[in-house]
Amino acid sequence: MKNNKSTVSGKFVIFVGFISFIIAALFFLLSEFFARALNSPILSFIFLIMIIFVGITSDLVGTSVAAADEKPFHAKASKRIKGAHESVFLIRNADRVANIANDVVGDIAGTVSGALGIALVLQIIQMWEELNLSTLNMLITAFIAALTVGGKAFGKKIALSRPNDVIFFVGRLIATVSGITGIRVVKK
Repeated sequence: MKNNKSTVSGKFVIFVGFISFIIAALFFLLSEFFARALNSPILSFIFLIMIIFVGITSDLVGTSVAAADEKPFHAKASKRIKGAHESVFLIRNADRVANIANDVVGDIAGTVSGALGIALVLQIIQMWEELNLSTLNMLITAFIAALTVGGKAFGKKIALSRPNDVIFFVGRLIATVSGITGIRVVKK
């Protein structure tokens, strides 16, 4: 049975805003560190692709959790299948999970990928000064936009056609990480 009640409170909105600020600052510092430490357009490009992939993946999870059905996970949870309780938790908190996945992580990844694109353009221009800055900037920006939008469109196709599979995968991942770290997200 789908839970249509919102669990988002005023406190949660403030919390998400604060966490967004912290995550954005950390992502920026991390990307700046990698851009300077790598000092290689190829490695910077690979890091850029990884950040875009994080944004696509988070959008996939956020859309899946909103479309998933809780019922199949109750049967799995009764059989004590690893990740089922976590999947139920995710679905019951779909509005929060979707907000964090789509808006916090996804939007921050989009912002950071834009900043990394600019850093990549500057690295390339330093190596090949004869290149046109404006054209290169346009090409990198268009590439980032095309990969992000195309990837998210593909992710939404998967999220809407197989939401339970995606959420069960995430639930198992959370259960595995919880088992390794001892940090419990879900009380059983």
